[in-house]
Amino acid sequence: MRAFLLAALFLPLAAQAADKAQIERGQYLARAADCVACHSIEGGAEYAGGLPLVSPFGTIYGTNITPDKTHGIGHYSADDFYKAVTQGEKPDGSKLYPAMPYTSYHLLKREDSDAIYAYLMSLEPIAKPSPKTDLAFPFNVRFGMTFWNMLYKNRVQLEAADGKGEEWQRGQYLVEVLGHCGECHTPRNAVGALQQDLRLTGGVVLGYEAPSLLADDLAARGWSTDDLATFLKHGISAQGSVFNEMYPVLHHSTQYLPQDDHRAMATYLLGESPPAPRKIEAVAEAQLADSARNGRQHYLNLCAGCHGAAGEGVPHVAVAMDGNTTLRLADSRNLLRVIDDGIREQQFTGFERMQPMPGFMDKLDDGQMRDLLNYLRQTWGGLEAEVTPEQVAQLRSEKAH
Repeated sequence: MRAFLLAALFLPLAAQAADKAQIERGQYLARAADCVACHSIEGGAEYAGGLPLVSPFGTIYGTNITPDKTHGIGHYSADDFYKAVTQGEKPDGSKLYPAMPYTSYHLLKREDSDAIYAYLMSLEPIAKPSPKTDLAFPFNVRFGMTFWNMLYKNRVQLEAADGKGEEWQRGQYLVEVLGHCGECHTPRNAVGALQQDLRLTGGVVLGYEAPSLLADDLAARGWSTDDLATFLKHGISAQGSVFNEMYPVLHHSTQYLPQDDHRAMATYLLGESPPAPRKIEAVAEAQLADSARNGRQHYLNLCAGCHGAAGEGVPHVAVAMDGNTTLRLADSRNLLRVIDDGIREQQFTGFERMQPMPGFMDKLDDGQMRDLLNYLRQTWGGLEAEVTPEQVAQLRSEKAH
C-alpha cells in the first residue's frame, strides 16, 4: 500500500516534469523556426498575428497562433497543428497559402511539431482577430491551392547525408527545415513556387536580394565557417551586419540558439571542407575607372564621416566598408537600397549596436548614385563591371515585391 501511495504521488510530478521539458524544447524549436517574426507585429503581443506579408499576388497576414479559441489555435489538436504546419491545411479543410512555409516544414519531425504545439498552448491566449488576406483573383480562391499543392507542396527534399558528420546533419535540419532559409534564398517561379533546381542560389524579397548561400558564393564574399557562425549569433561580423529582413530573423530567432547550432548551420552551408574565403585588397584611387573616381567625392561627402575615409568603420557606430560582404554582390540592388533608404538603429547581442543610417535618395541623382556604387564596388568589392545610370534608374523604379 505504501509503495502504491508513493507511486501515485510521484507519477503526476514526473508527468509535470515531462510536460515542462517538452514546453521548454518547444520554445527553443519555435525560435529556431522563427515563428514569432511572421506571427507578430512590432510593439504587439508575440504570436498574436497581424504582420502584413507582401507578395506579388497581394498581402497575406500572419495569423494569431496563441491558444485563443476564437481567433487563435486554441481549438486545434496536436494532430490539427501538425497537419497545418506540414501540409498547409486547417482543421476545417481550407488551405493555407505558402507564405506559411509548409513547403519546408513538411519535413518537420512529428515530435518537434508536438513540442512547438505544447509551447504555444502554454502561452496566454490573445483575443485578437487577424486582418483578412487580400489577394488578387484567381489567387484569392483558396481551393486553387489544392492543385498548387499537388505540384509543389513536397518538392523541398533533403540532400542525402551519406558520409556526413553529425554536425553537418544537424545544420541541414536547422537550415533547410526549421530555419526554412530556402524560402527567401531561392528564386520563385511565376506562381510563387520555389525553383528547386536553383535552391539557395538567391532570391528577391521586398526589393532586396537574399543572396546565394552556396558554399562557393559565400566564400567569394569573404565568409569562413567561424565568421558565419558569429554572424548568426551576434548579427555582426567582419563582413558587416544584418539588415532588412534578416534583422528580425536575428532578433527573434538565431541569437537565442545555442552556439553549437550556429556552428552546425555554418558547417552545413560551407561544407565540412569549406572553400577558402576570398581576400580582397582595397584598390587605390589611381587604379579606379573615371566613374568610380568621381564617386570617391560622394563617399567622402556622405559616407566617410561614419564609415571612415579608408572604409575602416567605427565600432558601435557604423560597419566597415573594407571586407563588407554586400559590396561584393554582382547585383548592386542591396547596396543601392541601403544608400537610398537607410537602415534603422540596430540592437545586436550584448552591448553591440549600430546607429541609424539616413537614406540619401534625395541627395544623389542616378548619375551620382552610379558613381558612388562604382567607387564602393571597385574599391572594396573586387568588382570590375561598372553600374550604369540606366541600371540605377531601373532598380529605383522597381517596386518592392
